Amino acid sequence: MYDAASPPTPLILEGVTLTLPSAAGPVEILKGVSLDVDPGERVAVVGPSGSGKSSLIAVAAGLEQPTSGKVRLLGQDLSRMGEDGRAKLRRGKVSLVFQAFHLLPNMTAEENVAAPLELAGWGHTERTAREWLDRVGLGARLRHYPHQLSGGEQQRVALARALAIKPQLLFADEPTGNLDAANAGGVAEMMFDLVAETGAAMVLVTHDPALAARADRQIVMGGGRVVEAA
Repeated sequence: MYDAASPPTPLILEGVTLTLPSAAGPVEILKGVSLDVDPGERVAVVGPSGSGKSSLIAVAAGLEQPTSGKVRLLGQDLSRMGEDGRAKLRRGKVSLVFQAFHLLPNMTAEENVAAPLELAGWGHTERTAREWLDRVGLGARLRHYPHQLSGGEQQRVALARALAIKPQLLFADEPTGNLDAANAGGVAEMMFDLVAETGAAMVLVTHDPALAARADRQIVMGGGRVVEAA
């Protein structure tokens, strides 16, 4: 649990529920989910489609408000913050990588990586962006736009963008889901290596058993609940 005298636990969920409206009536997405993620820990969240994995990420990152329960992100109770406060908390401290790469199409690879650094108030953003693109093997593709890059290259840009700010916590939602087997393996290897180097904690949602097996711990979701934790 959280102790103000020690470094904050990156993520604590306590009895989190999420109910969303639908044409057929309210739908319970999350049903009393509780979990902790320790500093530097890599946790894989697995389970069948529709079990609530991506919704868990959205609530944990403060992108979606839970219906009930408590989310403490980097030691801060998200229920006490508005949308602007949650965005400010994430800035420079929390990163997200998605299955869809979410690169800005009108920006080059370098500009995509530099953008969150600029928002976080970093200096030397272009140099840092170039260094990280070089680390993910794209030093020769700095000036390329997303449409000029393959899927694997786009996800490596997204990974460089996420880790360049040296976040305390990385959320990765099916980061290899849109890639073929060869590219998926390379991106996964790179992601785990770079996360270890930065010391970030990571919450990884994946359908890939081999990818999940690389995590320190696995959380199995089913029907909106944690059904197994190992």
